[in-house]
Amino acid sequence: MLPPFDYFTYRRIRDLKRRERAARFSSLSPDYHAPFSAIDRVIINKPIQDLVYEVQNESLAPLDVLRTYGKVAVKAHEKTNCVTELLLPEAEAWAQSEVNLKGPLAGVPISLKDSVQVKGFDITLGYTKFACKPYKEDGPMAKLLKDAGAVPYAKTALPVTLLSFESANALWGHCRNPHVPEYSPGGSTGGEGALLALGGRIGIGSDVAGSVRVPAAWSGIYSLRCSTGRWPKVGVNTSMAGQEGVASVFSPMARTLNDLTYFTKAIVGMKPWNYDHTVHPISWREDEEIEAQNKRLRIGLMSNDGVVPPTPAIERALSTTVAALTAAGHTVSEITPPAAADTFSGLALASQLLNSDGCVTFNSHLHSFEPSDPGADQLTRICNLPRPLRYLYYLWVRYIRRDEKWATLIRGFAPKSAAELWKLTAQREAFRATWHNWWDAETQQYDFILCPVNATPALPHKAMHDAVSSCGYTFLWNLLDYTAGVVPVSHVDAKKDALSGPYKKVLKQLGASNAVAQGAWKHYDAVKMAGLPTAVQVVGRRWQEEKVLGYMAAVEEALEQYEDPVTGDGGKYPLIELD
Repeated sequence: MLPPFDYFTYRRIRDLKRRERAARFSSLSPDYHAPFSAIDRVIINKPIQDLVYEVQNESLAPLDVLRTYGKVAVKAHEKTNCVTELLLPEAEAWAQSEVNLKGPLAGVPISLKDSVQVKGFDITLGYTKFACKPYKEDGPMAKLLKDAGAVPYAKTALPVTLLSFESANALWGHCRNPHVPEYSPGGSTGGEGALLALGGRIGIGSDVAGSVRVPAAWSGIYSLRCSTGRWPKVGVNTSMAGQEGVASVFSPMARTLNDLTYFTKAIVGMKPWNYDHTVHPISWREDEEIEAQNKRLRIGLMSNDGVVPPTPAIERALSTTVAALTAAGHTVSEITPPAAADTFSGLALASQLLNSDGCVTFNSHLHSFEPSDPGADQLTRICNLPRPLRYLYYLWVRYIRRDEKWATLIRGFAPKSAAELWKLTAQREAFRATWHNWWDAETQQYDFILCPVNATPALPHKAMHDAVSSCGYTFLWNLLDYTAGVVPVSHVDAKKDALSGPYKKVLKQLGASNAVAQGAWKHYDAVKMAGLPTAVQVVGRRWQEEKVLGYMAAVEEALEQYEDPVTGDGGKYPLIELD
């Protein structure tokens, strides 16, 4: 149907897919809707190594494991609306016929971001145009997982456009935070964050500006942003096919650090380069992981990205982590990023590279009047301004509002010609070289950089209208293609994390009155956010997945052993109690 009448197609497909999903849940056997049993709780909390061992020696049936995690998916979806496609009936058949139960992930149920290709199911990406077009074959990612012994059992929520720290779309609705439902679980892999926080085991998401790290931080789980070429990416779809200025990478997420490390090692051990031509043949380097975990570390601290200061809850999580690492005998010192490639310049450059088509591609998949993400709508409006009007807008922001940072982002946010894109790509390579040389210099030589994941804890639904550009703490490392992991620290406390005054006044005192910072801070409310997770980010260099996982273990161990004598901060991060 032609525009604008295809609006009715959007409505029809939306209603059809939601009915199909509801029918799949309601048609499950009563076992999936039963309360968690004592055996379920043992399976959910069993170390992954033990789970695999028991499946392989046939003391634990893979179907029993799958049915336990099927219960998890049902209950998590009821609470958060995190599942897009429920794979359970098919997963039961796969567990008995297609999955290699001698593999390193034997019987381990795995959830997947909606964008992964699984036979018999759509990849909608939250767009109705992509619905009702099931794939006939598994993609390389799904094939690798089954060969490793894993059992895909659910596909999970994401935002339409995949360019948001929200996870909502008109097709499936809003995914809710597992801790405080009025807030987002993060994005674009937010459904994974919600499901894993509520008892799921392991998931796979994608990350182009923080899309596995922000959901991990906002939902209270662990994730690892791999460097390009270390993790498979063929057999998945994206809203911006062909965009390689800042490459999207698929990466693992898990409820525990032990699961994350085991899973990452298992996948690399499967020689994914035999499944996917984009993967580099780099075998797992066990010695690097062990060395990183067991030595005295020299840590660089990036406490502020120079654009959006961390809010009090995030600042407390960061300071607690610094204190814990110092108490454990590690050295932590504030970094001074290279002047020729500062963090704001990275944000401006990455923003131009990511949307060099002027937001055309991700909008082209929408039916007429099909709602988009509020943040993506903001970007689109700026891109669609005629050049003279955009320049006038820039002048007004720069010289009347005196907001140099927001003005700089506005001026560069426009469609690029091929020649302009080439120049930006050359700037990206120069930026990477500058950081490489900076880190190599004798005055640095940090093992890793510690920084926030985001300036705020989880934000309320639709807040991306204001906070879409507040992504500098994650986006920088995508631009540099560095490996980065997320470690949960604590939760927001209504009293400890309260603002000392109105947010604009506090930002002014911090010298950060730009619109990007205001867009994020305007939603900060420690009382309403009480109970939301806080986290830190551990950043290594390119292709240092083993080291970063080792550094994450060192951070977690330090936090477990530390308790602040005044505030009581520190200790082991508590998982959500299963209902």
